[in-house]
Amino acid sequence: MSTLWQNIRAGGPGWLQGAMTLGGGSAITSLTLGAAFGYEFLWLQPISMVIGCVMLFALSHQTLSTGERPFQAMRKHVSVPLAWLWAIAALASSIIWGFSHYPLSAGMLEEAISVLSGFQMKATEEASQREGYLFALAVAVWAVCAFTVWRYSSGGRAVRVFENGIKMLSAVVVLSFAWVVISAGMEGRIDWAAAAWGLIPHSLPSDAFGVTTMMAALGTAVGINMTFVYGYTLLQRNWGREERTLSRYDIVLGLVLPYLLVTTLISLAAAGSLYGGEDGIQSRLSPQQAGAMFAASGLGDFVGRLVFPLGVLGMAVGSLVMHMLTCGAAAKEMFGFADDSLAYRLSCLLPTPAVLGVFLWTSMGPYVILPTSAICGFLLPIAYIGWLVLNNRRDYLGDDMPVGRRKTFYNAAMVICIVTVLASVTYSTLVGLGVI
Repeated sequence: MSTLWQNIRAGGPGWLQGAMTLGGGSAITSLTLGAAFGYEFLWLQPISMVIGCVMLFALSHQTLSTGERPFQAMRKHVSVPLAWLWAIAALASSIIWGFSHYPLSAGMLEEAISVLSGFQMKATEEASQREGYLFALAVAVWAVCAFTVWRYSSGGRAVRVFENGIKMLSAVVVLSFAWVVISAGMEGRIDWAAAAWGLIPHSLPSDAFGVTTMMAALGTAVGINMTFVYGYTLLQRNWGREERTLSRYDIVLGLVLPYLLVTTLISLAAAGSLYGGEDGIQSRLSPQQAGAMFAASGLGDFVGRLVFPLGVLGMAVGSLVMHMLTCGAAAKEMFGFADDSLAYRLSCLLPTPAVLGVFLWTSMGPYVILPTSAICGFLLPIAYIGWLVLNNRRDYLGDDMPVGRRKTFYNAAMVICIVTVLASVTYSTLVGLGVI
């Protein structure tokens, strides 16, 4: 137990990855899996995370063995165009997905304020007034995120303070959804035997909606912006060869376990309380709808409209902070900004226009979701292929290049991950375009 606690205390970059992946996409995907399919596909998100975990293990080994920034390594040893595409895709996706996360944050904050204070915009008031209120809440969330990121950028002790804050935020998110599931379990709404069977892969979705949801689960586990910023956060901590083992524990404790806990808990709560409900609602389920439905199903306003929204709010805020750090890292690598420069700090604020998502996301979402997902989805396995190449380059890794059975194992695992992700994004794009 002492070793476990020491790894938690010493870790950090893995927890930042956890904060990034536990965003709005993971929340909505988990809700949909439970509400639309019950316990049937609880196994899907754990498998998705295993794929991402394998690739992040490879990246951490490469980065900590060489001390070279992943962008520069990709640029020097694999392909200059690929390195730039990777950076641009990471930056663009972090900006675009912010347009969905600020409305989500504002909506969850509005719900929590309503329960705690009783203040709520009346349905009879003009839509513009409510949008103005939500915009003010989104700006407040942005200010918290921007302050946090600028403090992180100052380096030194601020990095550890920031990482410890992310660890506490992750704990709050897990406890929030655990509370929802425990409440549902005490109400007799969870079929634990069916849940245990659902964690074992035994079936696949049979319709286009199910397949699309499955692909979304694969895409939200480890995104392309996560792959870019991870190496940067490793080096920001001044980690090196001695921390290679710690980095693996850090990924498992900070990313894998929180992700598995949170996504499984959300899906369990949705399966127990929402599955088999109103026809068609599952295909357009939002967290705010889900909170109201949890409350109406018997869990009450405190659990459904306060605890659950606060958990989702924590997920969204953590992801928004990491979006800012990704933009800063991408701009720094592409244009050579210094860590402590004003240009780097301003680059971290590139997602700022995303606060306008409160007004724009409903109309812009359908036009940017497919192309953004498709472009970033196809670039993700390409980045994975780059890491596979780097894993076998002695001029890059030197004596740290895997050899023998270890090399065979790592290469086979990485190839399986690449093929799985490439097949998933190809199929989901074809479904979205109506080809299939």
